[in-house]
Amino acid sequence: MDAFRDGATEFEVIVLGVGGMGAATCTELTRRGARVLGLEQFSLAHDRGSSHGESRIIRKAYFEHPDYVPLLHRTYQQWDLLEQATGRKLFLPTGLVLSGSPAGETIQGARLSARQHGIPIENLTSAEARRRFPGFVFPDDHDVVLEPGAGTLLVDDCVRANLDLAVKLGATIRGGEPVLDWSSNGTRVQVRTATSTYRARSLVITAGPWSQACLRGLGLPLQVVRKFVGWFPCPSEQLQEQQGCPTYFFEFPHGTFYGFPSFDTKTVKVAEHSGGEVVADPLTVDRDCHPRDLDRLQGFLRSHLPSVQTEVARHSVCLYTMTPDQHFVIDRHPEWSNVAIAAGFSGHGFKFCPVVGEALADLVQTGSTSLPIQFLAINRPSLNQPSVNPPGTDLDENPL
Repeated sequence: MDAFRDGATEFEVIVLGVGGMGAATCTELTRRGARVLGLEQFSLAHDRGSSHGESRIIRKAYFEHPDYVPLLHRTYQQWDLLEQATGRKLFLPTGLVLSGSPAGETIQGARLSARQHGIPIENLTSAEARRRFPGFVFPDDHDVVLEPGAGTLLVDDCVRANLDLAVKLGATIRGGEPVLDWSSNGTRVQVRTATSTYRARSLVITAGPWSQACLRGLGLPLQVVRKFVGWFPCPSEQLQEQQGCPTYFFEFPHGTFYGFPSFDTKTVKVAEHSGGEVVADPLTVDRDCHPRDLDRLQGFLRSHLPSVQTEVARHSVCLYTMTPDQHFVIDRHPEWSNVAIAAGFSGHGFKFCPVVGEALADLVQTGSTSLPIQFLAINRPSLNQPSVNPPGTDLDENPL
């Protein structure tokens, strides 16, 4: 690497933020032969943002919108390639059950995506689902959709696998180095951190909850939401992954809840999708467990997973960066063509990390991508519309 006379260090691409999306971007760029610098304000593979907490659901019958499905086909392939390249187990084929009103967004949306893209699903009545999955109580007025090809990503291992592979391929990854500011003149970028100054031809911003601060002046309507996640004691074998228990998602008029089977035979991870507290400063978010965090979760467990004990064994707090339409932003900066942005993953983005990394690498290297991300453009009208929240929630999100 060459040094400028003023002490700045030169790279081809700088990636600002190396959580899930940034780590995958570093891997993709170094795989293509680029000289890459990844910068992270915290330690690597940290638990301060959105890419931690043991597990994430990955699925193709995507109720948020059928346009995501082609990206999901690609991201499944890329996760498999990462497993092969690193020798790590990252994907568990647990399957997924969706439970909700037949007229609700979840069931209707999943069936629509499955129908349009030929995704194998099974449609079950609540009675059939109770017989098949006796660890759950499915409401009589719910339909149930089973997606056998869905599964679980081991989120912490996924981030570490991408970081390790990127370094092995030649990337420079620096943790504990907060970025103070960045600038571009259209052909070069400069990034100033607490300890150094770096220059490159291009910049990728994957800053998660800190995207708003990194993109001042764009006026992106992003909100950061605190999400509580609990692990609860579970003595029942019916909810163990080894016994064939799937991941699960329940939609009700008052809110949405999701969870995982027990991987350790001792606890299950359960959280509420809906609700959440808007966070003014991601650095000072409250990470303690409060009664208000548990009340609705405990009610869900008593009604629908009755074998699970309701005293929380451990907990985590994650941050989700929401857009008004709850779709991602993946695009080039509207002013600086050598800066690419990925933000606003609205709680359902982690599964897309590898394909987002591909798209960002395309954008900074060639200025465009053949991946179908047009519906995620920064100038779409729906990005500037007020968000619509369901009754009883502060903010509707789907962090699957």
